[in-house]
Amino acid sequence: MTHVNKSKLHPKNKHNAGYDFQKLLATFPALKEYVFENKHQTTTIDFANPKAVKALNTALLREHYHINYWVFSDKNLTPPIPSRVNYIHYLHDLLPDNITKKDVTILDVGTGASCIYPLLGNAIYKWNFVATDIDDYAIKSAKNIISKNSLSENIRLRLQKDKANIFNGIVRENDRFMASICNPPFFASQEEAKKANELKLKGLGKEGNPRNFSGMHHELWYQGGEKAFLHNYLYQSSLFKSQFFCFTTLVSNKKNIKSMYASLEKLGATDIKTISMHQGNKISRIVAWTFLTKDEQKDWVNS
Repeated sequence: MTHVNKSKLHPKNKHNAGYDFQKLLATFPALKEYVFENKHQTTTIDFANPKAVKALNTALLREHYHINYWVFSDKNLTPPIPSRVNYIHYLHDLLPDNITKKDVTILDVGTGASCIYPLLGNAIYKWNFVATDIDDYAIKSAKNIISKNSLSENIRLRLQKDKANIFNGIVRENDRFMASICNPPFFASQEEAKKANELKLKGLGKEGNPRNFSGMHHELWYQGGEKAFLHNYLYQSSLFKSQFFCFTTLVSNKKNIKSMYASLEKLGATDIKTISMHQGNKISRIVAWTFLTKDEQKDWVNS
């Protein structure tokens, strides 16, 4: 029972081979409730059903990443594992070749109740993380997941008490981060997010049903939308330029790239890169930048 995944993921992404449902069901029997054969005789799940998606991702985490506890509220966003793994691999490609795993600490901006990026980054590359969020429940949920998987020494949590800030109040004087990682809210309002969800369901051949809409408001929308969040993120990164080797973020809307480059150049970024990531018909992007000169980058790695 292998689901053929035609997505073009990072070459190191083990999900390029698709989903082996026989192994996943053995690892997480609760997934069986959601697995069926479609009209093409392909084993799959209903990807419009948040509970089915959550069960699949729980199974993937157990089978491939030895994350045996991944429990959080169904009201929170359930991140798809293959695309999150993609970000981790592409981030790894951005980092210097001659660093050791113990030297890598990543700041995860908006870790969410699932704490997904720190879990995957540690499982794949043994990186350490400081994970942040503005939501008390998200921090408590992430703490529980981290504790249950015995990762408290590798993943630390910090609550951002001021929603207007990203780094201030989080980054401490002696902190040094190899990179930041961020999956920003994509929408400007709840209504915009619901409309996008209905279109997605329609694409899956389902009726647009708001009941299938999952994710808390701070996970999905931000006043001014993705563009406003990103430009706040860019500006605030410039205030901590010497404490990060580089900064990164996902960007959903391609139209935001041009204004990001213009802002970063004004803020003094010394290098900016855009990486395209493919998964099926979906294309997302990572924008990465640094404020360090080439000499400062060498000093950072050698210090």
